[in-house]
Amino acid sequence: MSEEIYRKTISELHILLKGKQLKAAEIVGAFLKRIGDIDEKLNAFLSIHPDEALEEAGRVDEKIARGIGIGPLEGIPIAVKNNIITKDIETNCGSKILCGFTPPFDATAVKRLRDAGMITIGKTNMDEFAMGSSNEHSAFGPVGNPWDISRIPGGSSGGSAAAVASGMAPATLGSETAGSVRQPSALCGISGLKPTYGRISRYGLVAFGSSLDQIGPLARTAEDIAYLMKAMSGLDPYDSTSSSLPVADYPSILREPLKRVKIGIPKEYFSEGLDSEIEKAVRNAVKILSENGCIIEDISLPHTDYGIACYYILAPAEASSNLARYDGIRYGFRADGDFTLKELYSETREQGFGEEIKRRIMLGTFVLSSGYYDAYYRKAQKVRTLILQDFEEAFKQVDYIVTPTTPTTAFKKGEKTGNPLSMYLSDVYTANVNLAGIPAISIPTGLDSKGLPIGLQIMGRWFDEGGILRIAHFYQQLTDYHLACPPN
Repeated sequence: MSEEIYRKTISELHILLKGKQLKAAEIVGAFLKRIGDIDEKLNAFLSIHPDEALEEAGRVDEKIARGIGIGPLEGIPIAVKNNIITKDIETNCGSKILCGFTPPFDATAVKRLRDAGMITIGKTNMDEFAMGSSNEHSAFGPVGNPWDISRIPGGSSGGSAAAVASGMAPATLGSETAGSVRQPSALCGISGLKPTYGRISRYGLVAFGSSLDQIGPLARTAEDIAYLMKAMSGLDPYDSTSSSLPVADYPSILREPLKRVKIGIPKEYFSEGLDSEIEKAVRNAVKILSENGCIIEDISLPHTDYGIACYYILAPAEASSNLARYDGIRYGFRADGDFTLKELYSETREQGFGEEIKRRIMLGTFVLSSGYYDAYYRKAQKVRTLILQDFEEAFKQVDYIVTPTTPTTAFKKGEKTGNPLSMYLSDVYTANVNLAGIPAISIPTGLDSKGLPIGLQIMGRWFDEGGILRIAHFYQQLTDYHLACPPN
């Protein structure tokens, strides 16, 4: 069975573990072996921690041997994106400027998963400081897509998505500012959820755009994501933006009958720029939902086209403030030389930050500067309100919204690095979800003619993660797209 362990879901592994058909040490060992076998090609991991992981697995096995019951996540490995703080494990955000930074605490999301018994096996590669849509902007090299290593896995959580798709981890944590969980999930053929802003604590998530950032889980199925969400969600006294609303029992919601829900199809997401094979796959998914009791309605989200422009004003503005803390004085990389304080700041940032980071810092500083604040930043905030109001109006008509996750399937490495605007448009169907703060999930809905995964996006009302997980789970019971695996 060992050669098949790495293809199993969290739920399947739990059944085998609980039934004593597998030991936690065997599960961890199988995933560590898989990492050793294929990660040299994919570059999805920046660090691996076998000794600690096997030690934790041993404790779970001892517990089972004593006849003590285990929870649904206990003994299951997880990998964590490298911008999410992990105690005593380097957290470098894919950047030279944070090399050697070893935090003294866990992010709240990580702590809650560890408290639930999950075992951290490593930290995943990412676009530097989560700024990118292809995972080509890491200081430690690009990540390959498991379906075709010459192509990108998506970003910025590309390492997390590639790890799940290739069987190097049954689940991972990623983060989102404009689609960085959903977009790589779509391009790698797995499931990935962006929660409502405030549903999961941001404490311990290294800040990029603080009004947009959210931690999100990636796994093979919506069912697995439901268990991860139940463990991580809820109010955190360390994060004043976390919500005090009660956390639903997400796994139980999946088992509730799906009554005749209304699903909206926004015309703006099926316009010029959408690959014809993706449109066909998504419309086929809508047909399947319709044939199984869902009511389909055409809707409009009229300010959709302004989302990318709005995002690339607001997010860089917040980033320019958040990244000002990296000065070479307190932690991380420091430039060598005999410098004045001002020169030290300048040289450390010049050498420590990559080109994409510098581009966004300069853009953000510009839009916040005197004389341009009203013309750009203030106007973008007003547009953000209009985008949010679009969703408010839409959810008066329908219960959920279904769209493509991405306009294209995974493109070749290097294809868009010379054209930042083209790269930014990779997030055209995901960014507005972050601007509005609503939850959304991407799940697999087939392959294109090149054998590359296509993602289906399901959006819901604020704090209705249970509802979109139920729709996703329902779809995955009707189809087998989520069972497809990369050829190698």
